[in-house]
Amino acid sequence: MRPVHTALAVLVAAVWGFNFVVIEIGLGHFPPLLLSALRFLVAALPAVFLVGRPKVAWKWVVGVGVALGIAKFGLLFTGMAAGMPAGLSSLVLQVQAVFTAVLATVVLRERPGRVRLIGMVVALAGIGVAAADGGASGPVLGFVLVVAAAACWGVSNVLTRKAAPPDALNFMVWVCTVPVLPLLALSLLLEGPERDLAALRALDWSGVAVIGYVAWVSTVFGFGAWGHLLRRYPASSVAPFSLLVPVFGMSSAALVLGESVSGLRWLAAVLLVGGVGLTSLAPARAKPRTAAVAPLGAVGATGAAAASPAP
Repeated sequence: MRPVHTALAVLVAAVWGFNFVVIEIGLGHFPPLLLSALRFLVAALPAVFLVGRPKVAWKWVVGVGVALGIAKFGLLFTGMAAGMPAGLSSLVLQVQAVFTAVLATVVLRERPGRVRLIGMVVALAGIGVAAADGGASGPVLGFVLVVAAAACWGVSNVLTRKAAPPDALNFMVWVCTVPVLPLLALSLLLEGPERDLAALRALDWSGVAVIGYVAWVSTVFGFGAWGHLLRRYPASSVAPFSLLVPVFGMSSAALVLGESVSGLRWLAAVLLVGGVGLTSLAPARAKPRTAAVAPLGAVGATGAAAASPAP
């Protein structure tokens, strides 16, 4: 990769890693489901009027919108609101690579090789260590919700691979339109209209900056830049940079939020990042009709699991 594109890949990983800190700050302004709804609303508008019509069938747009937008981000934001630390969330969420690989085996009939199986075992060992660390420093419910969010991310990855969108940014913008009304309805039902109205009335420049970052910087810029890189270079060249996301997530959470990083968490990071690297970058033996796709997911869909981490 050219140096400028290497720098861009590192910048996207940093943007997605720091996104967890911004989410944590945003949860001090908004209830989690309302924050997630606002994120997708602002990401979709006005971009949906600029990217043209969807280039895949609506069933894929809706399916990914439900799995990624409603389920994954709803569970992630709720888990962090329940006390899951931002840095640990950025790390645990990477287990999506294991869920994606397992689902790809079942749904896409991809046969994982020995290296990928070893990577899955190592990553799951990392989740076990992270669970031990989370159980000592935070609520179990938050940890479970973030793991469930990673599973939903795996579902959205497989759906995206089936959709094989030719334009990742166009696809992502239209996906962002799907969760807005369902998340608003869930927020009104579960979080209450009084709490939502109070958050909106108290909106200040800090809250506006949070929404702008998670919507435009993390989502629109992040996915647009990542898709640009994947159009210029093989996924095997771009995907390794996604492993920097939890590194930036944990370090920025420590610097900005003052989160401590225990020895157990560092061990979990080594196991998870190493396992995800093996799981994501090892080649899978797939049927010839299986299509490779551009990214989705934060962070998203990968060659096997890691071409896009987007949180």
